[in-house]
Amino acid sequence: MLHFVTHFENRLAYSYLFKIFFMKNVFNYIKKLGFDRWFQDNIDPGKLAEFEIARVIAVHKDSYIVSNGENDVFAELLGKMTYSAVSPTDYPTVGDWVLVHFYDDDNFAIIHEILPRKTLLKRKTSGKNIDFQLIAANIDTAFIIQSMDSNYNLRRLERYLVMINESNIQPVVLLSKGDLVTPEEIEGKITDIENLMPQLQVQSFSNKNGIGLEKVKDLLVYSQTYCLLGSSGVGKTTLLNNFIGETLFETKTIREKDSKGRHCTTQRQLIRLNCGAMVIDNPGMRELGILSVELGLDETFSEIIDLSKKCKFNDCTHVNEKGCAVLNAIRKGQLAEKRYQNFIKMNKESIYNEMSYLEKRKKDKQFAKYCKTVMKQKKNIR
Repeated sequence: MLHFVTHFENRLAYSYLFKIFFMKNVFNYIKKLGFDRWFQDNIDPGKLAEFEIARVIAVHKDSYIVSNGENDVFAELLGKMTYSAVSPTDYPTVGDWVLVHFYDDDNFAIIHEILPRKTLLKRKTSGKNIDFQLIAANIDTAFIIQSMDSNYNLRRLERYLVMINESNIQPVVLLSKGDLVTPEEIEGKITDIENLMPQLQVQSFSNKNGIGLEKVKDLLVYSQTYCLLGSSGVGKTTLLNNFIGETLFETKTIREKDSKGRHCTTQRQLIRLNCGAMVIDNPGMRELGILSVELGLDETFSEIIDLSKKCKFNDCTHVNEKGCAVLNAIRKGQLAEKRYQNFIKMNKESIYNEMSYLEKRKKDKQFAKYCKTVMKQKKNIR
């Protein structure tokens, strides 16, 4: 009996050691895809005995491409995930870590669960529809690219920053097409940004003559995930090709009459670079609707938030109240009026969209409840 118990205990010990060895090997493979300590601490170790970990590197409507660090394979959602989804956030997006089962000699996968997200970049869907559109997940740094022609716009930059800061992602501003302007003009634009947001990192560059390009490449860190954000035609795809070292992705020329670009990138995908960093390319965004971005507004317009603490009334709207420290700062020239107006505009937009979204979710839940009741009644009749 004693021999049997000892043998059983040895088998358990070997099994435990094998599991630790297996998990370490798995983590070594996916570590290069950005699976760091934060993700390890936020996963149930018991699930690793049943599932494998993979990262979503591309989305094609209802199908996905996932990678486990060795192979990139097509994947689909488990039917239960599709059925129970009530919001776009319930679906995987590029950059997500997921639990999967691999089939057909690791040539196909089924996604069973989305792991906790460290960051999630999203925006309001375009048009009148009030809902979220997922851009990417688990991003460490977002490169906001503005070209130094007619695309350069501080108000649009602020809108990008609100969206990024809301997601707790590190923003970096890249000013492209430095070959189109003089060094003095470049310095002037960088100074304008730094005067408004002194904590923001700004780097100019040119895809055409290569000036500043190496400094941009130096920002890339092994196993970190970056995304490229900006309007069509600012040079995102060309910059990505420069990161890669060859022209793998198609670029298109901009219209000369208005300097506006045409969509070249049509889908979001995660690209692994030779330096070990990962970049998510995004289609150009002509509309940047915001939805529920209180934290993002506070981070982006921190000086206005600090001023509001000195207002006479706690519920000051900073529009026409007497004793408003924000309005007083504008009168004294301590706060730019255009920046203030953009803050007020986005704050109103966020409040309106959030109320509309909550109302939509309420109706969706009522409809879902009605559908379940009808299905239950049909089942009882049978």
